Amino acid sequence: MNFEEEMSLRTDHVQVILESYLPKEEGFQKTVLEAMNYSMRAGGKRLRPLLMEETYRMFGGREEVVRPFMAAIEMIHTHSLIHDDLPAMDNDEYRRGRKTTWIVYGETMGILAGDGLLNYAYETASKAFALEPGNERVGRAFAVLAEKTGVYGMMGGQCTDVEAEGQAISREKLDFIYRLKTGALIEASMMVGAILAGADAREIAAVEKIASDVGLAFQIQDDILDVTSTMEEIGKPVMSDEKNEKTTYVTLEGIEKARVDVERISKEAIRTLDGLKVKNEFLRELILHLINRRK
Repeated sequence: MNFEEEMSLRTDHVQVILESYLPKEEGFQKTVLEAMNYSMRAGGKRLRPLLMEETYRMFGGREEVVRPFMAAIEMIHTHSLIHDDLPAMDNDEYRRGRKTTWIVYGETMGILAGDGLLNYAYETASKAFALEPGNERVGRAFAVLAEKTGVYGMMGGQCTDVEAEGQAISREKLDFIYRLKTGALIEASMMVGAILAGADAREIAAVEKIASDVGLAFQIQDDILDVTSTMEEIGKPVMSDEKNEKTTYVTLEGIEKARVDVERISKEAIRTLDGLKVKNEFLRELILHLINRRK
């Protein structure tokens, strides 16, 4: 079986898990639940839960305790996309090839749907405590999930990014934004998988470094695609960064230097991964595929 076939099978597997944790669309708050599920069912690469489960498997994990965390990380990611698309942020009308949540349900309900998914993510992750009562790894994983998605992680990067719009910023600050805004959720994904499977402190630190490099290379590649791809290929508007007057690696360094950096940073991630005693060939191929993607 080739990588594309294996990727399709594993993505379908992840989708089944995600679907099992979505809320029922009922009650007086039915509209916001529909909006939450509309966003979760919009498709996408399911990168973060895939990275989490494959890292979990790499370190020998075989139980279902990882599943609530897989659903939770995708809910958190989707929450961030809903809010990114709002008029106050990027003001985008399409995401993953179809109309964004706020366009379909209105701006107010879009805000509430994002808030709802963020809170529901932690409610979902907390189900892992009941699956393995007394397992201290669950608490450690939950703490990492919360930290990497808050003001010292994804949200902190988003806030810095918003404040930087229309301003000339340094490479150092851009690295900070990317490592938090994009990298932190990838770090959370892989670290949670490693922690739940029983990886030691040295291994968890190596996984965090791998994920950080993957996140940075992934975001630089996103910058490249924003100016070289089409809406049909990537499922969202292109030239969005230029429209919102954002500094990117492409505007700061030029497209050729950006491509060189993607290759350099991705090689560093693979070098660290190959240095681990445990192996997962599919995870290795997945990382290379995502960093060098064309959509």
